[in-house]
Amino acid sequence: MAATTTTTADPETKKVACVIGGTGFVASRLVKLLLEKGYVVRTTVRDPDNKKRISHLLPLKELGDLEIFAADLTDEESFDVPIAGSHFVFLVATPVNFASQDPENDMIKPAVQGVENVLKACVKAKTVKRVVLTSSAAAVTINKLKETDLVLNEENWTDVEFLTAEKPPTWGYPVSKTLAERAAWKFAEENNIDLVTVIPSLVAGRPLTVDTPSSINLAVSLLTGGYKCAGNEFLINGLQGMQMLSGSISITHVEDVCRAHVFVAEKESAAGRFICCAANTSVVELAHFLKARYPQYNVHTEFGDFPEKAKLRISSEKLVGEGFSFQHGLEEIYDETVEYFKGIGVLK
Repeated sequence: MAATTTTTADPETKKVACVIGGTGFVASRLVKLLLEKGYVVRTTVRDPDNKKRISHLLPLKELGDLEIFAADLTDEESFDVPIAGSHFVFLVATPVNFASQDPENDMIKPAVQGVENVLKACVKAKTVKRVVLTSSAAAVTINKLKETDLVLNEENWTDVEFLTAEKPPTWGYPVSKTLAERAAWKFAEENNIDLVTVIPSLVAGRPLTVDTPSSINLAVSLLTGGYKCAGNEFLINGLQGMQMLSGSISITHVEDVCRAHVFVAEKESAAGRFICCAANTSVVELAHFLKARYPQYNVHTEFGDFPEKAKLRISSEKLVGEGFSFQHGLEEIYDETVEYFKGIGVLK
């Protein structure tokens, strides 16, 4: 008799993972990786009837047992069904609106509420062995320190008081990521949840999504600048702003970010926070690297009196010490991302 697949997995034979926010850049690649590793995968999206938004997820059903559920971070009960029976929950989704005039209500409160809503569903499920939360380097690196050559690790947290007082551009996002992660740790401790957080830097690589993720546009803005792309000056300014606010330009391949999520989920000894960063650089250093590697593109390397060196680097020593190894360095990250941009006609 031919074997059949079913969305209801036998917990004795199949590991079940729930990925919160499957339409995203990292989350969709994580869904793919989990399916390739033999997991039964549930993923949540805000609107499963929006065919364009989920079009990149549907072909993944050919890889294994994938079910798509409707859920919203602000709706506590919407997570009960997809999380029920899951062994691992990957909380990747987060509200992002860099143009918001009201970050408090558009990003910060929904991010904290979303974390708590998902964790409440994990408590109800009683089957969840571990929750992996996707945090951000933006929850680690932002501070008022004037020193240079700083090395930051999992002990460091972004200075929320500084951000809320000074309100630099895009301040709402790092505040939302910092407060959401802190809320997750508080809830996990109070409710005896096995929580691990992954803290990725800027993520690049080939996306599955129909639309180009904003992080890739930001990472490649120095290359696309020669083409005077719409909004590109804004992106380059954003890259410089990232270095000034976060202290560096730190980049990781999306595949390594996803591998790190699965690694810390499966590794019983993994505990606490884990920074996931493959390369630390600066805008000026990155521009020189790109100009040398891709001489066919008009990469500008003159940035006036903008600082040549990053003031800090973030360390993945803890993750590597646990046994993880990065498969993609700066060269591989950009080679793949450039091929993607050539494929969609942005780079000639």
